[in-house]
Amino acid sequence: MAQEMNEPAMNIIEQSQVAPPQGSLPSTITPLTFLDIPWLLSRHARRIFFYDFPFPTTHFLQTALPILKHSLSHTLQHFFPFASNLILPPHPHVPYIRYLEGDSLSFTVAESSPADFTLLTSDSPRDSYDWQPLAPVLPSQRTSHDGTCEFPLMAIQVTMIPNSGFSICVIFDHVAGDGRTLHHFMKFWASVCKAKGDLDFPCSMPLPLYDRNIVKDPKGLMHVYMQDLRNSALLTKQFRGVLRGVYTDKVRATFIFSSEQAQKLKKWVSLKCNGSRTLHISTFVVTCSLIWVCMLRSEQKEKEGNNEPGNIGFSADCHNHPQFSLPSNYFGNCLIPLITRLKRGELVEQNGIVAAANAIEKKIRDFKSDALRWAETTMSDIRGLRKSGQSLVVIVGSPKLTAYNTDFGWGKPVKSEVVNLDSVGTVSLSDCRDQEGGIQVGMVLERIRMNNFTSILEEHLSHVAVLD
Repeated sequence: MAQEMNEPAMNIIEQSQVAPPQGSLPSTITPLTFLDIPWLLSRHARRIFFYDFPFPTTHFLQTALPILKHSLSHTLQHFFPFASNLILPPHPHVPYIRYLEGDSLSFTVAESSPADFTLLTSDSPRDSYDWQPLAPVLPSQRTSHDGTCEFPLMAIQVTMIPNSGFSICVIFDHVAGDGRTLHHFMKFWASVCKAKGDLDFPCSMPLPLYDRNIVKDPKGLMHVYMQDLRNSALLTKQFRGVLRGVYTDKVRATFIFSSEQAQKLKKWVSLKCNGSRTLHISTFVVTCSLIWVCMLRSEQKEKEGNNEPGNIGFSADCHNHPQFSLPSNYFGNCLIPLITRLKRGELVEQNGIVAAANAIEKKIRDFKSDALRWAETTMSDIRGLRKSGQSLVVIVGSPKLTAYNTDFGWGKPVKSEVVNLDSVGTVSLSDCRDQEGGIQVGMVLERIRMNNFTSILEEHLSHVAVLD
């Protein structure tokens, strides 16, 4: 049962705006592509990075903060959409991103004296609310007299935990770009910061590419998606910020799958397949299968529910798909949402992981054959699934984004994870800080269900641990 709770002591030191250097950019319109439009349905994404900094707040403000802000300003010169606004004009016009001279993003500096840095960065279950005060809120939308709405696309909060460390938390609108775009921005900012803002220092990160002409739309999906949005009146939706001050008995936990565990699980699944048509059981496939099964079993439903559908959603990266072939520095979304469904009974039985792996692998194989196979119904499928109340596990993030390579000059992050995992069934995947080839899994569940999930996960992993 939700109940009010006291906000942790948070001292706001500075609330400012950071913009690209004055006169460095002309006013610019960045069109959206059909790959961007479905993300108008999504929540804002929030990613946090924790860094060691065993010094007082005054030392941070005098030495680190000026470099962080200066390097951010110069980074925004190249990643200007994050300082821009999403423009939602009235029908029949299409949304777009607009940068005007003087546009900027909200930048908050705070101090949280009572916070325990070790607890905040722990893998063990902890109160899911603990990270919420460290996360920024996007400024409110603005609406003009003709009904055009403007939405800021990014805000950043830096929070100091005195004599321990600090966090950098970014909230951004997914319609501007995918995880690859965000981490490109973060690593570029980090590299400029690490060079102490020296713009003559050779940067290994490529500049972003904004050419929308390279995104082909052979099926006319932009028209399909826009019509879908207008029919559902979603273009007038209100984007909400972080809900603060409400407590539920949920905990956040992090699980680390080592490379050795992943290889043994792949071997176990392959052996169980017994010559089935499954072509490629990847680390991603077995990880998602294990999570999907453990999540469903942790619900501890009665057998009568075994005929109910169980769904898992994840996004496939299109950059290297032959139908797109976009460069890695392309700024924008290049993901296709995919949904796989099986009966709950198939997933919770003894060989549920094998059934899950076969279903997920087949969906990925079909995607590789035709990336746009299900694209025409993507938005209606997502909306329908949300309304249906069916079981849904959503996988976000990817180890390939190498979040732990984001070094601002204070070393690799102590911890990095997606913040907004409190939606039912949302699970994040990331690379590991200290284990090459491992996968970091983050989730938020009710305390009792997290205990169930952990026990079931350990049980499954113990079965494959004995494999040579």
